[in-house]
Amino acid sequence: MKQEDEVDRLVRARIRGLRLAKGWSLDELATRTYLSPSTLSRIETGHRRIGLDQLTALARALDTTLDELVESAGDEDVVIRPQHDERRGRTFWTLNRQEGPNGMTVARVRITRPAPRGPDELKVHPGHDWFTVLSGTIELLLAEREIIVETGQAASFSTMVPHAFGAVDGPAEILAVLDHEGRRTHLDVESAS
Repeated sequence: MKQEDEVDRLVRARIRGLRLAKGWSLDELATRTYLSPSTLSRIETGHRRIGLDQLTALARALDTTLDELVESAGDEDVVIRPQHDERRGRTFWTLNRQEGPNGMTVARVRITRPAPRGPDELKVHPGHDWFTVLSGTIELLLAEREIIVETGQAASFSTMVPHAFGAVDGPAEILAVLDHEGRRTHLDVESAS
């Protein structure tokens, strides 16, 4: 089957699924879209091609977007692939697809290197970082302070304090909540170079 046919079938299934989830009959959806019930039936069953004007009306009535109706059914919307930053000894998985409330990002981070110690290694940026240690031990450097955060513990700190963190005695994994600047500083591979 061609990819075009698969997307078409998926769009039709989404339209029908959203209609049924709302508990609407074809007549009720027809009233909301100004399309006839028979046209909607033929669209859902694949006996009629869907025009852009019809898709727009359907998306509006079903309280969704065109993008959500026609997005690909590939695994990229399900599988979160790790990103590796060899230089800093980090692998991370960004767990939210879109920025969360107030630009927050949730990420799982595997850290294999100790905290960097040089004066230019401690970063400062606006905002606040939070993390909990899933496994191993993390050393958090906050200006002159060295704080050990162990498995099951969490840390929260202002990122206006010069900071860095790293693994102690082997790999560690954290679950981090980062604001926009924290994401850029701690997760973006391009900015790490």
